[in-house]
Amino acid sequence: MKVFLNPGHSPNGIPDPGAKNVGTGLRECDVAKNIADLVEKYLVAAGVNVVGNIQSDNLFYDSDYPQPCVCAEANASGADIFASIHCNAFDCDAHGTETYAYAPGGEGEKLAGCINDQIVKSLGTLDRGVKYRPDYIVLKHTDMTAVLVETAFIDSDVDEPLLRAKQDDFARAIARGITDYENL
Repeated sequence: MKVFLNPGHSPNGIPDPGAKNVGTGLRECDVAKNIADLVEKYLVAAGVNVVGNIQSDNLFYDSDYPQPCVCAEANASGADIFASIHCNAFDCDAHGTETYAYAPGGEGEKLAGCINDQIVKSLGTLDRGVKYRPDYIVLKHTDMTAVLVETAFIDSDVDEPLLRAKQDDFARAIARGITDYENL
């Protein structure tokens, strides 16, 4: 199995750091990158071939690539699985884990369920379930089984401490979810 990881938002937060906790300054781009790097480490240790770990908000189209560049790189990599890793934000009250697939009933839904279940079991986050977003660029323009993981809400007093202190646990759970899917 070949896996392509995509930590959400711009490298070093420029120009887009993603969501941010106003009180603590914790930024989505930093959390997502650290978690993705740890996921890669655990997958490689488990014998999984990680063929990409690219953080990019480069969603511009060019004549050579009819899809966003990170999607084009994933498609060219020969990956079987694409996992985009993010932190959610809403109203400072919402909390929990949700994982997105392109549509119900497919392999994306199965992978999303495996990852979501592992995070909820491992970290005790509220289970917001598997959801579907055919409009998400990274789910729409990737050729392989793809998911977007919203690990937890960075603007929540419930979830922010987990995102700050338990990034290794999130990474282990995501890696286990991917290997669970491989073993279905």
